[in-house]
Amino acid sequence: MTSDSTPSSSRAVAIGIALTLAGMLMFAANDTLGKWLVGTYSAGQVLLIRSLAALVVLAPFLWRGGRAAVLRPARPWLQLARVVFATADAFFFYWAVAYLPLADAMTYWMAAPIYVAALSSVLLGEKVGWRRWSAIGVGFLGVVIALRPSAATLTLPALLCLLGSLAFALSIMTARALRGTPDASLVAYQMIGGLIAGALIAPGQWVSPDPLSFLLLSLLGIVAMVAHVCVNRSVKFAEASVVMPFHYTLLIWAILFGYIVFDDVPHPATLAGAALIIAAGLFIFFREQKLGKAPQPQSLAPTDPA
Repeated sequence: MTSDSTPSSSRAVAIGIALTLAGMLMFAANDTLGKWLVGTYSAGQVLLIRSLAALVVLAPFLWRGGRAAVLRPARPWLQLARVVFATADAFFFYWAVAYLPLADAMTYWMAAPIYVAALSSVLLGEKVGWRRWSAIGVGFLGVVIALRPSAATLTLPALLCLLGSLAFALSIMTARALRGTPDASLVAYQMIGGLIAGALIAPGQWVSPDPLSFLLLSLLGIVAMVAHVCVNRSVKFAEASVVMPFHYTLLIWAILFGYIVFDDVPHPATLAGAALIIAAGLFIFFREQKLGKAPQPQSLAPTDPA
């Protein structure tokens, strides 16, 4: 193998980091566009059109190389559970960002790896030592600080954010159990789930999109697919421990785009909570790496929930 393809080479590491940064930028831009669109179109309609567009783009690749895996999935009930969790995650995200600042919503979703660490002990019987339990506690404290519990802040959108981030965590856990499934199949199932959910929800709140809006709604699914490819490819060039910290640039972009596009200024408590969540998430990740039990990087990373 040449030095250009060796994960430890400086060029390969640079490519991995660049792919990660590009993926996070695309995710943030995509989420900003999604927040703008749900000001006019319902979450169900956004889910329907983005899923349809993604499947249209994905169909030729599945037909040439992966249709057998899609038609005959391994562990179908677990695949179904993952689709349900991923669809709920996307729907709650689009619903929540219609009412909340983008940075607030992304802060809650970034807590997903912390939920995974906590739920792994309860649902999977994995041993979690006191160091990781301490990090889990710090992460949950960060969520509470960012949420700022009070009669004024415990709104339905905020609660939906918490439900959505929990659904995201459960989708990560099921994805960990389905590592043998090709990426294209996992994406296809997720988009089919979104298509079905959108088709059931959207008709009651349908707003006919103009050609430009239809194009933008379609771009949500296509750009998200490209961003996922960038993130997945990044760990082919660099170690997960190298690229993982760069996933949190997603929050920086969310704050910047939220301010530029929507004039949102993050509350200091949101920033403080986000800092604790990021610190706890990174500690848990590197601790699992040290113990030799780190999940697949693309499954643990706090990438775009939708």
